[in-house]
Amino acid sequence: MIDHENRIIHVSAVVLRHPETGAVLSVRKRGTRMFMQPGGKPEPGESAVDAAVREIREELSVELDRDCMSLLGTFEAPAANEGGYRVRGTVFTHPPVEVVSPAAEIEELRWVDADGPLGDEFAPLMIDHILPALRARAL
Repeated sequence: MIDHENRIIHVSAVVLRHPETGAVLSVRKRGTRMFMQPGGKPEPGESAVDAAVREIREELSVELDRDCMSLLGTFEAPAANEGGYRVRGTVFTHPPVEVVSPAAEIEELRWVDADGPLGDEFAPLMIDHILPALRARAL
C-alpha cells in the first residue's frame, strides 16, 4: 500500500536464512540496483503476515508456513527505489528454507553475511534496521 499524501510505502518483508550457512537472503528487482529483503506491498484487506507469505510465494516460488513466522519489527527508512518516499516495513523471520531461483519481478538473489559490511547497493531498511535487529537478537 502506498500513502501518497505522507509519501510512505507500506511493505511486508521476510528475513530468510540459508539452511547451511545462516546467510541472509537479499533480492534485487528487475530494473533496479538495490538489494533488499524479499516481500512487497499488502493488498487491500490483507494482513502483514499474509502479504509476506504471498509475496515470497510469488517472488521465490517458496511456500512459507505462516505459523512459523515471527515478527522482527516494524521499521521505517528512506525507500530504496522510490525517490522522495519512505518505506515502512513490517518484517518477519522464518526458519531456513531452500531458495533455488528468483521468480516474478526478482532478477537476482544475493546471500549476505548478517555481520559483514555491505555496500551501497543495499536498501537503507536492510542496513539501518533489519540487520541490526537480527544482530541484537542473535538471530
